[in-house]
Amino acid sequence: MELAGLQKLTLLDYPGHMACTVFTHGCNLRCPFCHNAGLVVRENDYIIKTEEFFDFLDKRKGILDGVAITGGEPLLHTDLGDFMAEIKRRGFEVKLDTNGFFPDRLESVLSQGLADYVAMDIKSSREGYAKAVGLAAPDISRVEKSVSLLMNGSTDFEFRTTAVKGIHTVRDFELIGEWIAGDEKYFIQHFTDSGDLIGSGLAAFDEAETAELLEAARRFVPKAESRGI
Repeated sequence: MELAGLQKLTLLDYPGHMACTVFTHGCNLRCPFCHNAGLVVRENDYIIKTEEFFDFLDKRKGILDGVAITGGEPLLHTDLGDFMAEIKRRGFEVKLDTNGFFPDRLESVLSQGLADYVAMDIKSSREGYAKAVGLAAPDISRVEKSVSLLMNGSTDFEFRTTAVKGIHTVRDFELIGEWIAGDEKYFIQHFTDSGDLIGSGLAAFDEAETAELLEAARRFVPKAESRGI
């Protein structure tokens, strides 16, 4: 497996852990607000071989305790399970970021105990998905299956939505809340223009507007929180 990048230390990507973050190439979605456009729509010359990564990891035993895997969409890669298993074999915990469009692969990862924590993006309400992911007719049933797998499973997880003006409305967050209603961890994330977006002309909700989105979600998901604002 080839990796598109490595952040050698993060205290944010895997909360509660001293971790590194590895990035994978490619994604099945084209979310206009994606901040990693280089990993999604363009070839990236920066490649890390898995052997190099594991050498890096072995030298940091006792310093790092976790690895966050993100993208792109990691579950695009059919050898991801083997990669995760090798990380686990070396004694590190694994956090997986996913968009939920590969439920069968997610189920395999979960059933083998390869992920200690999963962060799944819920891009919008069911009605708003096409606009949020940049596709005409996304198969929402895949996302629904992934949501169900996490909510009915034993792996620790969170749901999250990056809130973007012009793409999301208060009603979207009310509908997301209805969808995942319960005692789940749910984060409304502040949008930041990284300078490497797929779309253009996008803006963030301000603090007062984000509070309104949060209020809508909390009607159904009491633990909903904002992040990054």
